[in-house]
Amino acid sequence: MKKIEAIIKPFKLDDIRENLSDIGVAGMTVTEVRGFGRQKGHTELYRGAEYMVDFLPKVKIEIVIPDELLEQCLEAIVDTAQTGKIGDGKIFVYDVERVIRIRTGEENEEAI
Repeated sequence: MKKIEAIIKPFKLDDIRENLSDIGVAGMTVTEVRGFGRQKGHTELYRGAEYMVDFLPKVKIEIVIPDELLEQCLEAIVDTAQTGKIGDGKIFVYDVERVIRIRTGEENEEAI
């Protein structure tokens, strides 16, 4: 099993969720996060004063999937999230050793 963490622009979330559902992804965790990379933030004007916005709003998607869905999921996320502009995000892939559904005690692929 694999865990995918994708940091994306917030307005891409619904499209990515739809595309992952079409592939067969049954669930995901979504967190509103803030951060910066090469984008470095920007300046804004508020009540006549200019200030630096260092951390930009992003969305983190976390999904755990069987190994055979990995390439399809990565392709769906990249194709949907990519705008070609700085700040499109990043994807991290991890190995998952064990999953347990608390309610039923099911484990591993039955639990996802």
